[in-house]
Amino acid sequence: MSLRKRYLGYKSFDYLEKDVDYKAFKLAKEIDRVEPYLVPLSVSEEERAKRIVDENPVISLHEHAWVCPEDITELLDCCHLGRVSTAFEGLSKSCLDCVFDNLMNGFTTITSKAGWKWSDVIHDLGIRLSDIAHQDFVIIATRVDDILRTHEEGKVAFVLCLEGAMPIENELDRIDVLYGFGVRVMGLVYSESNALGSGLKEDRDGGLTYFGRQCVERMNKLGMAIDIAHCGDQTILDAVEVSKKPVFCTHVGARVLWDIKRLKPDNVLKALADKGGLIGIEAAPHTTITKRHPEHNIESVMEHFEYIKNLVGIDHVSFGTDTLYGDHVGVHHIFSSALSIKQAFSETDFKKVPYIKGLENPTEASWNIVRWLVKHGYSDKDIVKLVGGNTIRVLRQIWY
Repeated sequence: MSLRKRYLGYKSFDYLEKDVDYKAFKLAKEIDRVEPYLVPLSVSEEERAKRIVDENPVISLHEHAWVCPEDITELLDCCHLGRVSTAFEGLSKSCLDCVFDNLMNGFTTITSKAGWKWSDVIHDLGIRLSDIAHQDFVIIATRVDDILRTHEEGKVAFVLCLEGAMPIENELDRIDVLYGFGVRVMGLVYSESNALGSGLKEDRDGGLTYFGRQCVERMNKLGMAIDIAHCGDQTILDAVEVSKKPVFCTHVGARVLWDIKRLKPDNVLKALADKGGLIGIEAAPHTTITKRHPEHNIESVMEHFEYIKNLVGIDHVSFGTDTLYGDHVGVHHIFSSALSIKQAFSETDFKKVPYIKGLENPTEASWNIVRWLVKHGYSDKDIVKLVGGNTIRVLRQIWY
């Protein structure tokens, strides 16, 4: 991130009249919603951390850069109306140059309680693009040069992503439609099985389907990156084998450290890295816990990072903390069924927390990851790889 962010104070839908053109909700604080925490550094370490982010692109492989209502019980109404606010102010305080923004995920429930309907996803995408078109701080990245440009210009690039391919149903050409709207990353499956393959929620994994293979091939041809973070293990192995280009696992941890379906076993992580893929370490509440750190915080997350880094090599690891602005734990309670919380997450043997200390939102997470790496003696070269360089290298192999 250039330390000279050029944010002029725009708020979502400033071009419309609140409670006339749309229903406005009181939103959560984008900064300091909870007690802030920064990894402590010495003066020289502080200067080094700032220099690294000032001189090099910082990228998160997976976030949801929107703001929850302050009263989290209003979230369902907000999602049903199909108009959520982007956290422009929060992002301006981050050290991020680029966010893989996963929009509203399965929360876009305008016409269906289950979410993921094609018309709802296109509605969400269109509203977000309209909002972004009325300001000049966030740009939509469709090329690597867009990401590099935002660093130079003090802006933030959004890579538009969908976590799952359910909205395409059995329509292969809908992948082209999404690409035309700017989507550059798509997950094959979101926890529940679909026409492409099996999700991590399932007890039995049938692997990638024939249609799933067609989708992988089409995404390769289009230059759309493949994300397998929510796929079942066999579906991941099949996708990695079929794809002619590297595959992303944008937000995950090591199952050997915490035995839940949401995390991945060693053989899957190694197979992905062996084909040139990239693994993002996540911090969504109550995921990347460990036996040494049963209270979810930055230390437990970084234990997953170091384990996976040692397993697959530093060139195949980055960060996709999977955070948002607002009560993330509350979001999980409200959307527990849609997010497969019961099936994918552990319910025992850990301390439940109201938020993840040090990684509460994309802003805090971006700074603290850099600070933690500096504090723990990683070289400038390795930090640059981990916070952006590896992502740029892999994207150059996938995008046109």
